[in-house]
Amino acid sequence: MFSPRATKIVATLGPASADPAVLERMIVAGVNVVRLNFSHGSAEQHAQAARQVREIAARLGRDIGVLADLQGPKIRIGRFEHGRIELAAGDPFVFDTSLAVGDQGRVGLDYAELVHDVKPGDTLLLDDGRITMRVVRVGARTIEATVLAGGVLSDRKGINRQGGGLSAPALTAKDLEDIRHAVALEADFLAVSFPRNASDMYMARELMRAAGGRMLVIAKIERYEAIGNLDEILKASDGIMVARGDLAVEVGDAAVPALQKRMIRMARELNRLTITATQMMESMIGSPVPTRAEVSDVANAVLDGTDAVMLSGETAAGRYPVETVEAMARVCLEADQSQSVPMASEFLNRTFTRIDQSLAMSALFIAHHMKIKAIVALTQSGSTALWMSRIDSGVPIYALTPEEGTRRRMSLYREVHPILFAYRSLDREALLLEAEQKLVDAGVVARGDLVIITTGEPIGMAGGTNTMKILRVGEHG
Repeated sequence: MFSPRATKIVATLGPASADPAVLERMIVAGVNVVRLNFSHGSAEQHAQAARQVREIAARLGRDIGVLADLQGPKIRIGRFEHGRIELAAGDPFVFDTSLAVGDQGRVGLDYAELVHDVKPGDTLLLDDGRITMRVVRVGARTIEATVLAGGVLSDRKGINRQGGGLSAPALTAKDLEDIRHAVALEADFLAVSFPRNASDMYMARELMRAAGGRMLVIAKIERYEAIGNLDEILKASDGIMVARGDLAVEVGDAAVPALQKRMIRMARELNRLTITATQMMESMIGSPVPTRAEVSDVANAVLDGTDAVMLSGETAAGRYPVETVEAMARVCLEADQSQSVPMASEFLNRTFTRIDQSLAMSALFIAHHMKIKAIVALTQSGSTALWMSRIDSGVPIYALTPEEGTRRRMSLYREVHPILFAYRSLDREALLLEAEQKLVDAGVVARGDLVIITTGEPIGMAGGTNTMKILRVGEHG
């Protein structure tokens, strides 16, 4: 029932995964969280997809999280008369905010403020950097440029200024409406696109809470400005997505690998979640097998300590969505098992003000030094399991809770396996016996195994973990 894989898999839903039979095979293959991309599709389509996921998950007895990904201020060009043009180096080109339909020499913009954000000499990158232009002149409604690197340019492609600095707000009118839709479909995670600072994340969280939501808020790190504000963004968020596509366009592709490692390390130190995304197995959109470079990319993200790796077009529009999930799961498992267990120094120089957090770290320390088969957290909110997952102990963490929302949120936590556990007794010793039997029935421990169990008193109260016990299965009483 439980995979030995520690790293979780996020899969984007789309036409390729709309068939319930395909979606079920993807979940069986290893999907832990599904992503609803609010850049595409209607509110009703997303709601139907979420219902479908929940129905399949319930039938399979699995806890699958749902991530609602806001579109954000993706700045795009308009449309061309014939859908696309071809540009060559040296060609003049004009962006015109008042133009409805473009031609060979000009195109419209959906963001009129771009004329105030650029100046002569700036470099513009279109279609994720495939086409570059140099700004020559800026007018009241136009930007005149010269093509540096040409190619085919089609309708609605994105446009960025190299080095960032665009003034577009992180939350658009569409995003505000989509937050309400995400709350209505009971999504578990809310991904905020293009945040610049902590204020953007605080605003998203407040809007989500005002709509009645309890989602974990994920900041997608895509802007140049976000790198300088990474510490404050992390503290204002529950996690981050290392969104390497738009980030590479703004900071340069060579800077991204080191930034990825830095962001994952900072997030783990601050007890935040991480998702590594963009082009992880992109060749599998049309191929049944990944390239060796893609295998190495996924494995390196796992070795960096990411909580999850994400598939986008591969499962949304690709020809091989199930095979892609299977391939990613194999790579993650192999990389997980090659991880060296941290030394005791990982636990030094850390101070804690909360009893429950101290107990979580104590459990990891003991698990590292004894032959512990499993760490078991009886939890209401999932906080204890989150703290345990920030350091790789090499020991699986089973989080037992009656709370469905908590189980779905923990589906993203590295090394954590959520389990439905209804408290039939409020007596601690009876509860431990119940938990022990639950693990035996699930096949994750056997008689004679050593396990660590953390729990709290009063039973069933969030944030109350204050007890840790080491027991040998079958000898408890």
